[in-house]
Amino acid sequence: MKKLFAGIDLGTSGCRLMIIDEDKKLHHSNTMSYSNPDEQSPKLWWQTVQALLKNLAPEIKSNLQSIAVDGTSGTVLLVDDSGNPITRALMYHDLRATEEAKIIKEILPANNGGQGASGSLARVLWLLKHHKIQIIEKGGGWSNKIHISHQADYILGKLSNNYAVSDENNCLKLGYDVINQCWPNEFEEIAIPRSLLPKVYPAGTSVATISPQLSEDLRLPESLQLVTGTTDSIAAFIATGATKIGDAVTSLGSTLVLKLISDKPIFSSEHGVYSHRLQDKWLVGGASNSGAKVLQQYFTQNQIDEMTSQLSPDKPTNLNYYPLVKKGERFPIADTNKLAMLLPRPESDQKFFHGILEGIADIEVQGYQKLIELGAPKITSIRSVGGGSKNTAWTKIRRNIFGNNQLKIDMMTPMQTDAAYGSALLAMKGYSKNDQ
Repeated sequence: MKKLFAGIDLGTSGCRLMIIDEDKKLHHSNTMSYSNPDEQSPKLWWQTVQALLKNLAPEIKSNLQSIAVDGTSGTVLLVDDSGNPITRALMYHDLRATEEAKIIKEILPANNGGQGASGSLARVLWLLKHHKIQIIEKGGGWSNKIHISHQADYILGKLSNNYAVSDENNCLKLGYDVINQCWPNEFEEIAIPRSLLPKVYPAGTSVATISPQLSEDLRLPESLQLVTGTTDSIAAFIATGATKIGDAVTSLGSTLVLKLISDKPIFSSEHGVYSHRLQDKWLVGGASNSGAKVLQQYFTQNQIDEMTSQLSPDKPTNLNYYPLVKKGERFPIADTNKLAMLLPRPESDQKFFHGILEGIADIEVQGYQKLIELGAPKITSIRSVGGGSKNTAWTKIRRNIFGNNQLKIDMMTPMQTDAAYGSALLAMKGYSKNDQ
């Protein structure tokens, strides 16, 4: 059997393991759902990962070379030096750290990725305060061995017994300066000792081998390499096969998310634009509050399915909607007071449905135009992921609207869309680089 590489995706509702070979062929895929996704815990994550690895066939285990893990962006907790959680995990959608976000806003530059209550930096400040963790300085050191651990970091730590390591993508929302590859000097003014901050590596870097005890317990090779992972959304991007400058991926899920490979980073908090390092390139993008959630506000899934089959993509409605679920937009316009534009509503539900699809496609075009306006490269291809990507009529509507805006773009079918597959590609990259 060929050399094999594993990717683990800690998703919003469960955990998936995918294993590929040197030719990127999928050899194994298995998913375990969480019994209660709203009450996740580090213990649950680790139990699920162990079960997935333990259930692998012996011939797969013996040929496994490396593992990489991705997790939900911004999910974070604090652990001790042995990996025992000393706080609860604050999940990616938890927005309780609003006061901490105000403190960060006064200290860090506006374009720093640690801004906002959705970032792991604000959540760490909240955890330190509300768990009453006191870190005392003694003789130039710190009395407590505490580590900030993102979801992917925690599993990497359990596999390697090293909890002081993370990757650039997860650390963007912790305030890490991805351009200069360091923690900003302004961190001196934030009540987080540098001893808590992880050592940061690019995604896809081999940083350790599996702990001897775990190798024995799970019957995995002692030489199994552990490779730094990424966030779930970036892992899904990698899975699509987009690799060249100008390649873009549109996520047509509950919200509309755009990502584009660039030769340089672009940050613009004014427009909700941020950048992740992606090996020797940059992943530039933004997320709109528009998306399929607007459709679900007006129609059942049965209605959507029925009306989709009756769409006439080549006959535009000219309704010029800006579909939003509620007030406020992030990208391509960052405006907390932005109102939805869904009037006039025609008598025909079919036409209203068609108009909403056109409106979301218009926002997609505006988003890519904004990225180009801010300095991103010309878009050469778009791969679509998410539930909306399966709607061929919507794809035709989108292609027509891009054409009307004189953007001739190739709509490509993604190689894969699973984040676990993207993490497996990172595991292979990390192993190959280390093996040279």
